[in-house]
Amino acid sequence: MQGQQLVLLPVEAIASHVRAIRRSFPSTKSENEMIIKDTESADIHTSTGPMRTYLFRPGTEGRYPGLVLYSEIFQVTGPIRRTAAMLASHGFVVAVPEIYHELEPFGTVLAYDEAGAERGNRHKITKALSSYDGDARAALDFLTRSPHCTGKLGVMGICLGGHLAFRAAMQTDVLATTCIYATDIHKHGLGKGTHDNSLDRIGEITGEMLMIWGRQDPHISREGRALIYNALSDAEAHFQWHEFNAAHAFLRDEGPRYDPAAARICYDMALELFTRKLGEGDRRAATASIEATH
Repeated sequence: MQGQQLVLLPVEAIASHVRAIRRSFPSTKSENEMIIKDTESADIHTSTGPMRTYLFRPGTEGRYPGLVLYSEIFQVTGPIRRTAAMLASHGFVVAVPEIYHELEPFGTVLAYDEAGAERGNRHKITKALSSYDGDARAALDFLTRSPHCTGKLGVMGICLGGHLAFRAAMQTDVLATTCIYATDIHKHGLGKGTHDNSLDRIGEITGEMLMIWGRQDPHISREGRALIYNALSDAEAHFQWHEFNAAHAFLRDEGPRYDPAAARICYDMALELFTRKLGEGDRRAATASIEATH
């Protein structure tokens, strides 16, 4: 059985664990962060029309592992851009697609308010499940073809994006996936008809999974989390499982539920996973070049 045991640790204990990981993987140290480029975008072809996708990558030319970052229901907001920039600064080429590209004009960002949430949740079950999957394949292929990418691929998602990342992990070339408080997996609630098959397809996931949850998240109950945990274990998936004493959206650096201490630990765990599974590409050479200029 590859599924790991349920982890329910205080923040202090997890922080100690992460510090040990950082000592083992020096490439995740903050002193090796890189200047990035974050002004690029591409309109990727999909079966439902072009998908505006924003690219964040190290500023030093070279080839780096690729990540698809999936947003919350609000699309590419400030917090999502900052998450993408953080990942890119650690040596990854990060593609951030507009998940509702066929439902909203390019560049649409929904507000973090009741109206924005209502609109985003309505779109979530208007879009066909097959379109989400087609978008995932298109984004991964875009990274594979990029001259900036090594072809080693991972996926990360937050909230609705966590569910989209979970489904993208079913693509055989995805080596590592981080899902942060992924919504609706336990109740089959994604896509038109709200009858997705994500739990049924866990056996198709071949890469390593990092699953992160908030225990006080009203959107994913204790019973719902247990359902997902048991399904991953039954499928002998290779996964880590971490629960924090935190509410929904605790990773988002806007709003009253933000928990910066827990968020940093989550990012460190994600960086450890991606570095270990995807490698570094030209990062060491790029870091050495940057240091030589100072």
